[in-house]
Amino acid sequence: MPALFLRKVLSRLLTAAAFILPFWQAPTALAADGANLAMIAEPQTLDPMGSTADLVGTIMQHVYEPLYTFDAKWNVVPMLADGLPKVSKDGLTHSIALRHGVKFHNGREMVADDVVASLQRWMEVSPRGKSVGKEVLSISAKGPYLVELKLKTLYAPLLSQLALPTGMAAIMAKESIAPQLKDFVGTGPYKLKERKPDQYTLLTRFADYSSRQEAASGYAGKREALIEELRFVPVPSASTRVEGVLSGQFDYADQLPVEAVARLDKAGAAVVPIMTKSFGFPYLVLNTKEGVLASQALRQAVQAAFGPGEMMAAAFGDTRFFAVEGNHFPQGTPFYSLAGTDKYNRRDPAAAKDMAAKAGYSGQTIRIMASRQYEFHYNMALVMAEELKRAGMKVELQVVDWATLVQRRNDPKLWDIYVTHSGQFPEPMLSPPQLSDGAPGWWNSPAKLAVLTEFNKEMDPVKRGALWAKVQQVVYDEVPYINVGKFNSLSARAQRLQGYTPSAWPFFWNAKVAGK
Repeated sequence: MPALFLRKVLSRLLTAAAFILPFWQAPTALAADGANLAMIAEPQTLDPMGSTADLVGTIMQHVYEPLYTFDAKWNVVPMLADGLPKVSKDGLTHSIALRHGVKFHNGREMVADDVVASLQRWMEVSPRGKSVGKEVLSISAKGPYLVELKLKTLYAPLLSQLALPTGMAAIMAKESIAPQLKDFVGTGPYKLKERKPDQYTLLTRFADYSSRQEAASGYAGKREALIEELRFVPVPSASTRVEGVLSGQFDYADQLPVEAVARLDKAGAAVVPIMTKSFGFPYLVLNTKEGVLASQALRQAVQAAFGPGEMMAAAFGDTRFFAVEGNHFPQGTPFYSLAGTDKYNRRDPAAAKDMAAKAGYSGQTIRIMASRQYEFHYNMALVMAEELKRAGMKVELQVVDWATLVQRRNDPKLWDIYVTHSGQFPEPMLSPPQLSDGAPGWWNSPAKLAVLTEFNKEMDPVKRGALWAKVQQVVYDEVPYINVGKFNSLSARAQRLQGYTPSAWPFFWNAKVAGK
């Protein structure tokens, strides 16, 4: 299979590169029990509302907190809120009581005015917040510890949207709020100490942190900053992340190539490989606004050319790490559906070429944007390019660093397809962002509006499950994005980093570093 052969060649090149790439050298000023954490890139912003990128959410969830969060079973539970909202009989008014005595990093107590100002900014700045904002009639303080949120219509995903760490509805000190944040004043167990671009983002323990008292569960419950300092280090080379955790330079290394699992397994007790199951799904975002793929018919031709099975094999190789499934949600979940999956994994160049000709395709270049910092993104992009060429289409592969990709994807003139991935969440409206309005790709159609309006107004979970099938069918018909499959992720930690809980967005409260 061409993809598997390509993967073997790439693996050899990456292994060889590991011996010539310079290692990142840690500064010496880290606290005695500090942790060095190797991440895939430099975050393009520290504004938790300013990006839906996982990297930004991973770092800044330690600094900022939302009103609600997810427990280990993906139930929405309170974080800064005192409890779940009291909801009016018509389902439109949500009264949210706040916890008392929660301190910001500047020492001031959080009150309702901070929450109102923060959510208003979120609805102006965040792609997720903008989508929610269209459903909100008003938000106001009804005393120092009570916030009232009124909806225009029923909106089932509200609490899940308020709980997500990416594009976060982060609660900020009102006086720190600005169009461009300069002061990062949250309530989290860590506060920002220093950022040196392309070197590290350094967080330090917040001594006056106000923790919940429930038992820790997923992102919920008690949070303790047992490690004094967290240093998030951008390490774009996957092989360097592997070598760094094996050598003891890093206490944690994120998003490692799956072929590294054998070396990690042989490393002995000093290094612990981590497989995070049901981690998420890679997906391909198509530019529906400008360029050659603004044509729905041509997007359908591209979909017919693609073979997600071939892409997943090239991306992950080891079948322990991936599944080739057209259903967007796993079997056994409320949103499992086979609607539209007859269009999945066709890998039919002849049909795609014929469909493209009928759509008026005349040799225009299709620009695929991917980053090597997520190696599996890049491997999938190589396969995609070959599949489109087999269907007679002209392709340009743009390989950029992740921060550049996140920046460039906001300009519809610069790309036609980009490769990304998402966690596998229990609420469909959480991901991909293209289901909301305004996210890169800019999908907007009468069919989308009709099915999502019906879906989001339905409050009965069982009925929502059935309605998701209609949404999935429209996604397959209009091709704003392509769900490639499902995957488990590989990361690694040093044995001395104890108490770490594998998660979609790695967090390091409740973890500790032994022997430092």
